[in-house]
Amino acid sequence: MSAHWMMSGMGVWRACMRTLIVSMVLWSGMQGVLAGEAAPLAADPALEARMMAIASELRCLVCQNQTVADSHSGLATDLRQEIRGLLQQGQTDQQVRDYMTARYGDFILYRPPVNASTALLWFGPALLAVVGLLVLWRVLRQRARMNPQDFEPDQPESADIG
Repeated sequence: MSAHWMMSGMGVWRACMRTLIVSMVLWSGMQGVLAGEAAPLAADPALEARMMAIASELRCLVCQNQTVADSHSGLATDLRQEIRGLLQQGQTDQQVRDYMTARYGDFILYRPPVNASTALLWFGPALLAVVGLLVLWRVLRQRARMNPQDFEPDQPESADIG
């Protein structure tokens, strides 16, 4: 009886293994369907390299901390496709950047130009550092001019803990 049980156990084990293998094969085939289509590439590798160079200079408007080239958002995919289309129409790299800036504003650029609307962005950190150093210098200068009697003496710690 135990030999029969072992044989039926082996049959169950084989059936489980077959089921597992078939499931894995079917699942791997479904991954392509679930992942969606790959982004279409330009037939010309030079055109694709130009598109990626431009996309790496533009900020993803959804992610905001990634470039259009690095982002996997739907908008970034659409923007890469739009850049690819503009380049295929014969526009120069600068014309594509100008088009994107006209459409989305200077915010889309990772390195926005220095102008009146971006001056605080460019010079704000340096201005804050200068103001902080001036305040520190003034406070230290005033403290140096004070009499030692103007400072509160240190209170001795009481040894009597009641």
